[in-house]
Amino acid sequence: MAPRSTPTARRLRIGTELRRLRERAGMTAVQAARSLGTTQAQISNIEANRFGVSGERVRTLARIYGCGDEPFVDALADMAANRTRGWWEEYRDVLPSPLLDLAEMEHHATALRVAQVINIPGLLQTPDHARALFHEAVPPLRPHEIEHLVSYRLKRQAVLFRDNPVPYTAIIHEAALRMQFGGREVARTQLRHLLEAGEQPNITLRVIPFDGTSFPTAGHGLDYASGPVTALDTAALDTSHGNELINAVGKLETYRLVLDRMEGATLKPAASHKLIATITKNI
Repeated sequence: MAPRSTPTARRLRIGTELRRLRERAGMTAVQAARSLGTTQAQISNIEANRFGVSGERVRTLARIYGCGDEPFVDALADMAANRTRGWWEEYRDVLPSPLLDLAEMEHHATALRVAQVINIPGLLQTPDHARALFHEAVPPLRPHEIEHLVSYRLKRQAVLFRDNPVPYTAIIHEAALRMQFGGREVARTQLRHLLEAGEQPNITLRVIPFDGTSFPTAGHGLDYASGPVTALDTAALDTSHGNELINAVGKLETYRLVLDRMEGATLKPAASHKLIATITKNI
């Protein structure tokens, strides 16, 4: 079997979870291979996702490793069985892989929670607002690169407005609402779009006001995607060098706590909507 093309972060997650199960069981790759009736190289290839792995093979390995968490095994097997190529693949040759992994993460999430202190969350940005942000990129982007990014960002937003929209909670600091990227008219249109999006039943907007209590922050944008089970959640950090996906159990627990405490510092949705409307009128 020929090695698969570079796997996405979602595909790599399958191998990561199988390796964690093996290590938790106290088994070496050699021992696992012997139990499976294969070679150590095959186990290594499965864990690195160099070759595709079937849902049935995932279940077999879970039994070998003594994993009795049936919901987790079912979710991992379903992930292995789902080999659908998403719309983001059309950007494979023009955008970096971490951006495509982010779109894939959002597409498969059962719920999304986002925190932003300086920027409007990407899934709620207008084209002109996004374009203004990309114009400020360092190093500078060429016009066609900016348009690829804007197009990609707009397509990501479909998860909020499709037939089965993902539940989405956006925690936004008042500072982000008052930033005027692209000028006043662009900023005003962006805030109106935010207000309209907040009317969707699956979208909850929570604003941290300037005069609110103190709150923890990750120091950058934070997206948290819930999986079919908590063990398959993923956090995405929006850093200056690109998106970084996190799936380590301890770090996920920390980011959930950060989001909980940030949300605790927000206004209730109705008051948040009122503050956004007031800022919109005053721009």
